[in-house]
This record gives sequence, structure tokens and C-alpha cells, in this order.
Amino acid sequence: MSGVAALRSEWEPRVLSIVRIVVGLLYLQHGLSKFFNFPVPFPAGHPAMFTLYWFAGIIEVFGSLLLILGLFTRAAAFIMSGEMAIAYFYVHMPRGGFFPIANGGDSVILYCFIFFYFFVAGGGCWSLDQLLSRRSTRR
Repeated sequence: MSGVAALRSEWEPRVLSIVRIVVGLLYLQHGLSKFFNFPVPFPAGHPAMFTLYWFAGIIEVFGSLLLILGLFTRAAAFIMSGEMAIAYFYVHMPRGGFFPIANGGDSVILYCFIFFYFFVAGGGCWSLDQLLSRRSTRR
């Protein structure tokens, strides 16, 4: 195995974990904004209970925490990917048509597909999923 291939195989799961943690931290801000006005207030104010924005905030807070920890990564990422697909068609498309440059949906599409990638790839080597998987195979 060449040096580049060995380096890649060694670091690929680590970089996956780093990207998962960073994306989780970035996404967490959206939920915290809705419920706690942190780090900035949500433009529409606190969402009323059991509205779409309220459910979105719940998914964003708890899904992000699961993603950051790498716990139930695939399930959390699948739900968050679906949330972002719904957000694009429900919120962004009506603003200016299909194209993200026109309707401000660039980040929504990026989140949707990065979450879908985490659904497929898992949490990487630095995740609680990986730790629990190792423990269950030892028994």
C-alpha cells in the first residue's frame, strides 16, 4: 500500500468524525436560536408549541446533540436530512423558485445532503456508535 493510500485509509474515518462534530455544532445553533435566542434570536420569534418550526427546533437541538456525540448517528442524520428537504420545499422554494441562489436555500440543501451522507457513512471512528459497537462485539 502506498504512503498516500495508507494515510487516506488511516485518516478517512477520523475526518468523517471531525466533519460530523463540526456540522453538528453548526446545526445546533439553529435549534438554540429558536428556543433560547442564542447565539442570535430566531427572526420569527419563539415558535409556538407543536408548529412546524417548533418540531424543527426539537429535531435541530436533539438531532445535533446526537450527531455531535455520534450516538444513533444514522437515525438522527436520516431524520435531519428529511427535515432539510421539507424546509427547502416548504420555506425556500416559495421565496424565489427552484434554484437555491434565488431563494436562499443553499445551506439547506448542503445540510440535507451532508446529513444523508452521515446516514450512509455513519459516525466515523470517534463516535459513541463505534464505541458501543466495539463493546457489543467483545461479549
